[in-house]
Amino acid sequence: MPQPPPHKRKQALIIGSGFGGLSLGIRLQSLGFDTTILERLDGPGGRAYQKRTPDGYVFDMGPTVITVPHFIEELFALERDAGQLDQPDYPPHVLTGERVREGESGGPRTRDYVRLVPVLPFYRIVFDDGTFFDYDGDPDSTRRQIAELAPEDLAGYERFHADAAAIFQRGFLELGYTHFGDVGTMLRVVPDLLKLDAVRTLFSFTSRYFQSPKLRQVFSFETLLIGGNPLSVPAIYAMIHFVEKTWGIHYALGGTGALVRALAQKFGELGGRIEYGAEVEEILVTDDRGRPVQHPLGTRVARGVRLRGGEERPADLVVSNGDWANTYLKRVPRQARLVNSDLRVKAARQSMSLLVIYFGFRDDGTALSLRHHNIILGPRYEELLREIFGQKVLGADFSQYLHVPTLTDPGLAPPGHHAAYTLVPVPHNGSGIDWEAEGPRLVERVLALLEERGHLPDLRARLTHLDYITPDYFEGTLDSYLGNAFGPEPVLAQSAYLRPHNRSEDVRNLYLVGAGVQPGAGTPSVMMSAKMTARLIAEDFGIHPEVRGGGVREDGREARG
Repeated sequence: MPQPPPHKRKQALIIGSGFGGLSLGIRLQSLGFDTTILERLDGPGGRAYQKRTPDGYVFDMGPTVITVPHFIEELFALERDAGQLDQPDYPPHVLTGERVREGESGGPRTRDYVRLVPVLPFYRIVFDDGTFFDYDGDPDSTRRQIAELAPEDLAGYERFHADAAAIFQRGFLELGYTHFGDVGTMLRVVPDLLKLDAVRTLFSFTSRYFQSPKLRQVFSFETLLIGGNPLSVPAIYAMIHFVEKTWGIHYALGGTGALVRALAQKFGELGGRIEYGAEVEEILVTDDRGRPVQHPLGTRVARGVRLRGGEERPADLVVSNGDWANTYLKRVPRQARLVNSDLRVKAARQSMSLLVIYFGFRDDGTALSLRHHNIILGPRYEELLREIFGQKVLGADFSQYLHVPTLTDPGLAPPGHHAAYTLVPVPHNGSGIDWEAEGPRLVERVLALLEERGHLPDLRARLTHLDYITPDYFEGTLDSYLGNAFGPEPVLAQSAYLRPHNRSEDVRNLYLVGAGVQPGAGTPSVMMSAKMTARLIAEDFGIHPEVRGGGVREDGREARG
């Protein structure tokens, strides 16, 4: 049975109102805490902030791909002081693995807050020669397109499908919620991952099955959407293919910002509070007697935060949904850090960054050859990735993810117009690139390509709105170390136990949540991160939550209840 909340509620502070902060805030309210989220921006979302322009456009500034809708349903089904970490029941299609392909795809509680609809195809992947592949997760459609594009790879696809399914079963369904807090937890799963060949690089893994360069790109590009280089990330990320295939890709009507607002509403209904314009300068750390910490070897306890302007907020626990590196480098005193020292944090490999162009244009009546989600690949794949992640230079060409949500949701633009954004992977600010000079040049090159290749004919003549962000936005506005867009790069040496931990190794009652810690970046992973962190907090504070069916066991022994 759920245990009743303590006589005096514990006070929790969460730094940041991204998906991780909001998801964890809802969970902490359900566990009986009084939670306040401190957000430095003027609205919720963090990387998922939504911008509304005076000329009538609505732009999601960050994530646009929504998967695993039952993770969202679980959050909306939680109740205040219920002592739950899972919702009572999943919708039937989740338990059977059936994917919703039309109508609304959100569960019954989700529909009380926001409307989710499936998107098909998942992506239109456009190659440099103008051919394309519509990936929709349907095996028959996939086989038909492979037969047209590279029939010699049909047998390879069957083998890839089977091996990726095994990785998905072990890596996501069974180990998805495992927090690797010690070496032993990781070592116990290494034999399985070696057996599945999940530790070689994803691109190398994919190349075992496909001879066609185009198909190698189709089945490896997705890690770029979570900050990972397909040439470097481990092949366990082949599970993304099955996550999408199993539950589909979805869109929140009104944009991802509508989902953010819905989660903020739910958090408020459970008694949580969000303060905007509340920038945290320091996490207050003392010894066990409340004295300032003199060195990193003694007891270190988080006691609250200090805001810009000097106001101090006491709390029983503090959680950072901010950038992992800057949480330690800027907000935890150096003398309180032994494991997460300056040397260790600065040595971590950060993900690439992004140039994102937000634009609106007149609909001239010509049918677009685009879909809701489009991957437009350049003439080079491996070479371009090495330039972005390794050499950290701007190449002569680029690839991009082009999002045209008004094909699904016309209300995001004025009548007779489209709203779109295109995202170009670029090096983070460790490159030394001057974005004030290079940003406008790259924007012009991107717009020219979209127009000249026929993706959006006469685009520049039809533009009615244009804005963009560079790595400087991630570094300045979002306070992301070196302007990274996704946290530490998900290479093998920064995975599982070797990825930053959700429970601070240095400071008691300090926790982290979000893309920078386990399990990693991407909206579903961030929601999983929130449940991981909630479990650790419940354990540390002696709370025994009720965990019901339909979840993933933390020990990996049972995929579904």
